[in-house]
Amino acid sequence: MNKTIRRASVFCLLMVLALLVRATWVQAYEARALADDEHNRRNTIARYAQPLGDIIVAGSPVTGSKETTGGDLRHKRTYTRGELYASVTGYSSQAYGATQLEGIYSDVLDGTDNRLKDPAAVLTGEQSAPGQVLTTIDPDVQKAAFEALGDDRGAAVAMDPETGRILGMVSSPSYDPSAISGTTDGDAWQKLLDDRSKPLVNRALRQPLPPGSTFKLVVASAALDNGLYDSVDEPTDSPDPYTLPGTTTVLSNENPSAPCENATLRTALQYSCNNVFAKAAADLGQDELKAMADAFGFDTGKLDVPVRAAESVYPTGMDEAQTALTGIGQFEVTATPMQMAMVSAALANGGELAAPHMVSEVTDAGGSALQEFEDGDTERVVSESTAEQLRSAMVTVVEEGTGTNARIDGAEVGGKTGTAQNGVDNSNTPYAWFTSYAKDDSTGKQVAVAVVVEDSGAARSEVSGNGLAAPIAQKMTKAALKG
Repeated sequence: MNKTIRRASVFCLLMVLALLVRATWVQAYEARALADDEHNRRNTIARYAQPLGDIIVAGSPVTGSKETTGGDLRHKRTYTRGELYASVTGYSSQAYGATQLEGIYSDVLDGTDNRLKDPAAVLTGEQSAPGQVLTTIDPDVQKAAFEALGDDRGAAVAMDPETGRILGMVSSPSYDPSAISGTTDGDAWQKLLDDRSKPLVNRALRQPLPPGSTFKLVVASAALDNGLYDSVDEPTDSPDPYTLPGTTTVLSNENPSAPCENATLRTALQYSCNNVFAKAAADLGQDELKAMADAFGFDTGKLDVPVRAAESVYPTGMDEAQTALTGIGQFEVTATPMQMAMVSAALANGGELAAPHMVSEVTDAGGSALQEFEDGDTERVVSESTAEQLRSAMVTVVEEGTGTNARIDGAEVGGKTGTAQNGVDNSNTPYAWFTSYAKDDSTGKQVAVAVVVEDSGAARSEVSGNGLAAPIAQKMTKAALKG
């Protein structure tokens, strides 16, 4: 064999070996990545090859499927009262993917989860009948929140303080997931993207905002648990007016005639006295406040319900004046409605925070459990004494203070209002907040609620937690306690 032929033979042999190595590498190491790649059309075809499993609310499906005509995607997702439940279900779109429960449990809902297969099906790759996702949502609470928010831009969350079950979660404005579930819904999709009110954002979980005076519950918790004050009825050391430490800036109160000078924590919550909580924050210091905020759930990057909530933040690296401002829920403090519902829930539950969750069970097609979520998995946040005292003070807020629009005959209701500044020098419409707890001693039912109204169209002078957010919380609470 001459030299040229020999070299060509060796080169060809090396090429064949390279192809074999590459093929082996792809099959042995990259197969799963290629199979799971979002651009793999086969995954989309498999997902919609059969009717999807359903997301269940109170025993009834709020999702469905229907056959399509033409194309290789045989079914598409449908929704029952899609706008009402969009903040719970998310969307499943043939063109734009899936979000929230639809996305988290996509393998269960399309039948490709290996837990749905018998051993033979695992080997053959045969697709199984889809499973179901059972939620903790109470349809009456969900409807009450949705209707009460109406055209207002904002969000509301209700949860059971003892179990952590999320009973209602609404983000407004909402959208109908059915409108974007197919492959020819580009106009509807673009309209949602262009909408300045961002209907695709789940404000209840994913939009932290300054919590304003609702954060005073966290400050009061720190003041009592750390021994700054022994009781909600002990006078505080709080001058009025109060000058922020190291500055000439005087912090005013919303109601100039309120009895805020050296007010007790009860009176300070009742009248929402800024001087008391700013002074308490400065006295406690940022480390103590951060520890308390974190115990309630702030600064947690992995709060999954199971949809992941955006992180609520208590800032660090502040001077004393900035720390004082955090005492009234301003400076760089941010919170989601889910977070503020957790604050009220922990106080309602004797100081223990039950892990919030909106899925109770994931099942196969026959109803057998694949995954269960236990109720009442709790962590202590504050002492029982602190929780009891603050519940009493929150009742005073509703009965005699700034939260009277949350009253409900025959129920114990405690809450805290908040009006948070928005924009540079509060140049934009403020945010109206309300968070509360309620219990019905005759039935034993409890609920914790948080509501934020970002924009209602009301005049600036009419924006308040009591005026805008408390009535929404009241309607949700009534729905949760009935029966």
